[in-house]
Amino acid sequence: MKVKLLSQLCIGALIAAAVCFSFIGSAAAQPLASHEAEPGIADETCLECHDVPGLTTTLPSGEEIYISVDRVMHTVSIHGRNGYACVQCHRDIDGYPHREIPVQTAREYTVYQNQSCAYCHPGAAEANRAGAHQIFREAGILEAAVCSDCHGSHNVDSLTPPRSNIPKTCERCHSEIFNEYKDSVHGAALIGEGNPDVPDCSTCHGNHDIKGPNSSDAFRLYSPLICAECHANEALMEKYDISTHVFDTYVSDFHGTTVTVFEKISPDQETNKPVCIDCHGVHNMKKHDDPESQVMKDNLLKTCQKCHPDASQNFPNSWLGHYEPSLDKYPLLYFVNLFYFIVIPVTIGGMILFVLLDAQHRIRKKISKNKSAEVKS
Repeated sequence: MKVKLLSQLCIGALIAAAVCFSFIGSAAAQPLASHEAEPGIADETCLECHDVPGLTTTLPSGEEIYISVDRVMHTVSIHGRNGYACVQCHRDIDGYPHREIPVQTAREYTVYQNQSCAYCHPGAAEANRAGAHQIFREAGILEAAVCSDCHGSHNVDSLTPPRSNIPKTCERCHSEIFNEYKDSVHGAALIGEGNPDVPDCSTCHGNHDIKGPNSSDAFRLYSPLICAECHANEALMEKYDISTHVFDTYVSDFHGTTVTVFEKISPDQETNKPVCIDCHGVHNMKKHDDPESQVMKDNLLKTCQKCHPDASQNFPNSWLGHYEPSLDKYPLLYFVNLFYFIVIPVTIGGMILFVLLDAQHRIRKKISKNKSAEVKS
């Protein structure tokens, strides 16, 4: 109930912070614009030159780029199968010799050429404008990924399983993070076991409207809601015997309560209280009983000391491990809570009842006294 309520309260800001991320392929699934070939140049005309292996051209920077096109590779690509023409992507080509392109380097050419994707994929292009890659490119970091870095160029294909291809695509630029992820509880399940129920990169960061701590100040603040998408899902967690109370227990404790207050009052401010990733790790999350896990009992004190440097050896014992007290887990605390659950309402209720009965008695006594005075007079 708390998860549903919190999600409703924060949904607007979550969308703005891109923490509520769509499943991979949603933007790509949008209807494409018309693919009628532009008049003037047929594909065969282009391939008369570009079907020659080893064809290159030299850019002003002195770099050579490969401009040969594998006819077969293009034909079996999703663009080739659907009849898209070369000039629908290479929109500046209107004859030979070709017009000069306003670029100096190979990377500038890649970024320039990828602007064509927006003509047929306007939804994905619009989402990309709000994403981390576009933000960094606008800041002058041209190495930030463009469409072809992830989808390919002449060999673009439809989005198909396995989902393990997604983190492998991200690895091309984020190899250090990938190495952490593939050994984590999520990555090992997806890449090693082919388990489709665990998050890949796009589950947490989105696909075209990519968000992260370096591109959105609110990403960390709203990250618990990303975790809740899976860990508060009863049907999903039941398959793996994982408690769905992890989010409830987090929200109800001091850390989570403070974070939710920040979400509502100051959604653009960074919280100084820990969120899920501060304790469990980011891309390197491990099972709680893994010797390398940050929340494994032997490592828990060190984790707590990140925020509580003076924490003693007994400090972590106050943490219940996201379990709600029960007869099986923390029975002593369960009975203490039960005692207060019964005693406090009974005590307060008894006091209220006593006050009401006393007030009733006083009112009746006063009415009776007034009636006696009237009779005597």
